[in-house]
Amino acid sequence: MKAILFHQHGGPEVLEYTDFPTPLPKADEVLIRLRAAALNRMDIFVRNGWPGLKLEMPHINGADGAGEVVEIGENITEIKPGDRVVINANFGCGKCEFCLQGQDNLCRDWHLLGETMRGTYAEYICLPARQLYKMPSDLSFHAAAASGLVYQTAWHSMVKRGGVHAGETVAIVGAGGGVNSASIQIAKFLGARVIVIGSNKSKLEAAHSLGADILIDRSQTEDWSKAVFSATEKRGVDVVIDNVGTTFPLSLRALRKGGRLLTVGNTGAPRFEIDNRFIFAKHLSIIGSTMSTLADFSEVMDLIVAGKLKPILDRIFPLQEAAAAQERLWRGENFGKITLDIP
Repeated sequence: MKAILFHQHGGPEVLEYTDFPTPLPKADEVLIRLRAAALNRMDIFVRNGWPGLKLEMPHINGADGAGEVVEIGENITEIKPGDRVVINANFGCGKCEFCLQGQDNLCRDWHLLGETMRGTYAEYICLPARQLYKMPSDLSFHAAAASGLVYQTAWHSMVKRGGVHAGETVAIVGAGGGVNSASIQIAKFLGARVIVIGSNKSKLEAAHSLGADILIDRSQTEDWSKAVFSATEKRGVDVVIDNVGTTFPLSLRALRKGGRLLTVGNTGAPRFEIDNRFIFAKHLSIIGSTMSTLADFSEVMDLIVAGKLKPILDRIFPLQEAAAAQERLWRGENFGKITLDIP
């Protein structure tokens, strides 16, 4: 099969479009002919590498993907060849105490596809059947691939961990990323008012088209938390969704007393300083999560299939141009998800 892989960590130049052995499904696995893969910033972090990351080289990037089942293992009964499927990249072992309680994203041997396992920048992949959601023919492979990781992540954070509900005001730090565009839609679906803090006018306009009620251009102000307070009549917001990290000080300022800061990542940096006085004096909660459970994944994919949530696509690149696609993502030029076409 053709795949994009790398033999060592580094910049986009380490990515190679080349031949790689096509995998064979085990008894409990399904072989999928991928038709689309979606990018995440995690792909670039893995490509660059970090201390302690151990990969079997060569490594294949990619958490998100969708395609057609072409072969099934001998123990598979619920999926058949020809089924169209989208991948859940969140891998629990299925055996530990957390997995048995339906909390597989807390698994003691948790893995993320494309991070510690070879991923979806390839023509074929073998996965356990439990990681697959059968999709209808009217959902495109690219829309499905763009949905998998970001919608389950935002849904679990906002609904299951954060308890966002109707009548609340939610501030979202950043307008263009996949999780943020999903978060805008989920917040509106839940009946919340949405404030988006974006980096430029075009991204804010796109956020408005998704339902954002109040737009704040952070390029026009050093302290956007003041703009949030002004927009809420100095009350502050109930929830801030901050996956940047380095913006936590402003997010804590923007929250009302008793508010919640939800986070699923750190695109800015993993280490930064915060003023603890905001947390205890304002009774604030910082709530983190990663990915979702298998049940959450099915729940949010059902909403996408029903048309209640809509995946936002940015640009489609051919598989062999994965390096250029990653550079667009790294520069923050996208609004929504960048996908790779695997013909």
